[in-house]
Amino acid sequence: MKALLAISAALALLSSTPASAIVGGGVPSAEGVSRSIVTIVGSRGNFCTGALIAPKVVLTAAHCVQPGADYKIVEYGPDRQPQLKDVKSIAIHPTFRMDAMTSHRATADVALLQLAAPAPGKAPAALGAPNIPVVVGSRFTIAGIGVTVRGDGKSGGMVRVAGLGACTGDSGGPVFEDKQTGPAIVGVISWSTGPNNSAGCGGITGVTPLTLYRDWILQTARQWGAGF
Repeated sequence: MKALLAISAALALLSSTPASAIVGGGVPSAEGVSRSIVTIVGSRGNFCTGALIAPKVVLTAAHCVQPGADYKIVEYGPDRQPQLKDVKSIAIHPTFRMDAMTSHRATADVALLQLAAPAPGKAPAALGAPNIPVVVGSRFTIAGIGVTVRGDGKSGGMVRVAGLGACTGDSGGPVFEDKQTGPAIVGVISWSTGPNNSAGCGGITGVTPLTLYRDWILQTARQWGAGF
């Protein structure tokens, strides 16, 4: 019961009229990007972003779905009323270290959620890997449902893309790279700072690239029956 109440509280914050999510962001420019984004709420009152990579598989950040809590996916019906959908299982990359992530050091901050049923109205995004090395001029898009004002849960809940920086709730959101075949997920959002490396949002966005973790993602998803 406590878990359900905490999830409901997080959901209530997101159910209010949302403002921009990613700081400085706009509405999605590509339908495929928007349709892959899902909202994850936890029984500890947290919320994060995820991206559908198969009909019942969501990619997110490992720190968003730590053990000891229950997690649900938020879906919105035609009347825009939120509904909670079950998560069947969670897989966290075995080499993820929370202390490294909180210190803004590289770690395997990736996780997968297996949904109990496909998400209506959603479409999986393509999974890729960033071109190495990343060069100046490379085109990337981040997407998330997080807040635009730090500490104000009512300012989140709407998918926003191409922002100046991530904020609370954008964690786990996908990083897309524009490729010849279309946008492909090449990383996940792990952390953010305020301007000039201060606490807050709208400064640097820390990203975990999928270069080292793509094989684990595909293998785990295939074990769950996803066809790649």
